[in-house]
Amino acid sequence: MFDKIEELGSKLGLNPADWSSKDLEEQELGWVPGHPLPQDPLRWGKNFTEGSKETLRNTQMRRNLGYATGKIRAKRNVRVSEMPDWEDLRESASNIKRNVAANWTDLLEEFEKNVTARGGIVHWARDAAEANQIVYEIVKSKQVDEVVKVKSMATQEINLNEYLNERGIQAWETDLAEMIVQLSEDMPSHVVVPAIHRNRAEVKAIFEKRMEDVPDNLTNEPRVLAMAARAHLRKKFLSAKVAISGANIGVAETGTVAIFESEGNGRMCLTLPETLVTVMGIEKLVPSYQDIEVISQLLPRSATGERMNPYTSFWTGVTEGDGPQEFHIILMDNGRTNVLQDEVGREALKCIRCAACMNICPVYRVAGGHAYNSVYPGPIGAILTPQLLNAMDRKDPAASLPFASSLCGACFDVCPVKINIPDILVHLRHKYTEANRGGIPDKWDVAMKVSSKVMSSGKGMEMGGKAANAGRVVAGPDRKIGFLPFPVVKDWTRTRDVPAPPAQSFRDWWEDEGKNEGEGK
Repeated sequence: MFDKIEELGSKLGLNPADWSSKDLEEQELGWVPGHPLPQDPLRWGKNFTEGSKETLRNTQMRRNLGYATGKIRAKRNVRVSEMPDWEDLRESASNIKRNVAANWTDLLEEFEKNVTARGGIVHWARDAAEANQIVYEIVKSKQVDEVVKVKSMATQEINLNEYLNERGIQAWETDLAEMIVQLSEDMPSHVVVPAIHRNRAEVKAIFEKRMEDVPDNLTNEPRVLAMAARAHLRKKFLSAKVAISGANIGVAETGTVAIFESEGNGRMCLTLPETLVTVMGIEKLVPSYQDIEVISQLLPRSATGERMNPYTSFWTGVTEGDGPQEFHIILMDNGRTNVLQDEVGREALKCIRCAACMNICPVYRVAGGHAYNSVYPGPIGAILTPQLLNAMDRKDPAASLPFASSLCGACFDVCPVKINIPDILVHLRHKYTEANRGGIPDKWDVAMKVSSKVMSSGKGMEMGGKAANAGRVVAGPDRKIGFLPFPVVKDWTRTRDVPAPPAQSFRDWWEDEGKNEGEGK
């Protein structure tokens, strides 16, 4: 199962350094911001500001995250440097996904026809409630009380595990990181490595408290932890009658579905059970089988820094005597057609869930995934979650996500499908501002109104420039202003230094130049 066992440590963020496990027995191993687990995986009830205040206090999490994302970035950079046609591949992938958005209806109908022709059963789900209900009815008809699962962001998005559990069906996560999150009653913080916020000492403590049949010789060595997980999962694989998966790709031309993974747990789930149920977001389509060539070069390098995933699985309908003999695929909307309506924001639907934007983002790497209060964290989550929810009201916590960015542009630079995340962030900020005009003005409204009065007047700007010169008095020896007490401005300078104004303003320089010319100098 774990052919690449030695690499699992870095993928999980398990630092080879011996992290202290002091007080791990006493500390809360579950969902840190408080139980019960969120009922809405896309909207946990707090805005980014509130969420980040909690996560920033967790210094151990920040160390775990910094180490793990640094490792993944370094591996990605090496693999990308090997590709002389990397930028051409990015452009090709971007165009492939744009083609999908432009021909979505036709491609979905073609995909349904080809899946059905090869023995598969296609279901359509408008939202999470319908998707969950369809999965439950299929599992219930098989008269089983447990299923095995391949790592899937689509099923995280709809809270499928909790839905099934409430109805007496246990869904076992088989991806190692997902299993850690499930055992600790935690929430994922990364779309590729859900337990990236945990270190190996924490994982050992979680296994000892929550795993069945924990070996007596359990240590915090990555190999030992992985082998314990293997023993725990093996009997689940061999006894499961039903498996549930997501999908990385759906090929309209052939009805083929693909999953890329690194541990082999996916392969076990896709081949051993009698029935396979796949939940696929409708944006995961590509038009032709040949398009897989492009995605399969970009995705593993961007996600885990590998030339290719150790396990890349394709299946097309049902094959007699080989693998599951009943295949269901649920094509799920859950807000995606709402995103398509926005000519700028629809670019988010190109996402192939590689998480390269998270690994590079300076905000994510410090605040962590839980600060975003959504199963889609980081830069892509900041543009995808508000659109899936159509969250623009200032009272909606998800509406704050487009502001969880410094707009440095690093996410756009690394995105394998060239999603211009900074542009979409600015676009969504504008939509948010327009949607919340009117009502009682807040301090920012007042500040902008005052600023507009000053900036729309030549004399006002001149007076403002002269007033700004007072800043040189409070600037330190490095010619920076660390704090200003004025309303609104103090919020800015609490976390940023402001450069001291120049000794001579442009207006004064211009006036002096005019005098010099008049004097013939």
